[in-house]
Amino acid sequence: MGIEDQFKDKAQQLKDEAKRRAQQGQQSAERGKQQGQERGKQAQERAKQSPERGQQARERGQRSLDDIEDRYQS
Repeated sequence: MGIEDQFKDKAQQLKDEAKRRAQQGQQSAERGKQQGQERGKQAQERAKQSPERGQQARERGQRSLDDIEDRYQS
């Protein structure tokens, strides 16, 4: 096996490695994109529920205020 063949083999190895890394990078980017979309959907869903939760919190706060007032008045 001559030196030229060794260089060709090494060059092929490097090409294969570069191709493999590029594919991994692409897959990683795709996963990141999907996760980002999923997080966006979840955030939208939480935003829709937000006013409802605020109302519930206000009601709970009012109830506990009423309870405290009742205790002190009796």
